[in-house]
Amino acid sequence: MKKETIILFDLDGTLIDSTEAILESFGVAFTHFGEAVPDDEVIKAQIGHPLDWMFLSLGVKEESIWDHVAAYKKHYRKISKAKTVLLPDAKAAVEKAAEFAILGVVTTKTAEYSIELLEHMGLMDYFEVLIGRENVEHPKPHPEPIHKALVRLPRIKGDSWMIGDTCMDMLSAKSAEIKGVAVSCGYGSMEALSECSGIICANALDAVTFIAKK
Repeated sequence: MKKETIILFDLDGTLIDSTEAILESFGVAFTHFGEAVPDDEVIKAQIGHPLDWMFLSLGVKEESIWDHVAAYKKHYRKISKAKTVLLPDAKAAVEKAAEFAILGVVTTKTAEYSIELLEHMGLMDYFEVLIGRENVEHPKPHPEPIHKALVRLPRIKGDSWMIGDTCMDMLSAKSAEIKGVAVSCGYGSMEALSECSGIICANALDAVTFIAKK
């Protein structure tokens, strides 16, 4: 059966929970440069944005942002597999989606590390494309990441969808002229999601089930 639907997934807060690894890596980066580590809740509020943007918003001077990013990545790669878990029903969501759709991942995480994580979790083979931070000039909420993913996937007659947990995912989908489904299991608040998405599901499995009925 030829698949005529495309589903793109975000990662953090949509399929995986790497909060512990993210917070620890930010702590290591700030400590490495002798700086005070921001509170966990302050860092968590920025998850979903690219690392360089996160460090800038957390008060790092522009000229030293990429040094902080490098320190973060060095530690994150060491601990990410051990300190990242799949969200409940995430595996079932991917398996169900693969039954009727062509799948991809669009994330602001580093693509190289994202692929390693998904391989470790036994899910990477379900995805035909993965677009990460280093693959684009303009990350979400810009449409470029979604456009790059779609270009690498087969042309279809049906709809293309983006499933994500933040307004950045939904705005990227809207700008790329595809459909978006928000999930409330991640980092975006219900208040924010209700302002940027007309469809909000509890998790990725519920989102996939919703799409399957369309």
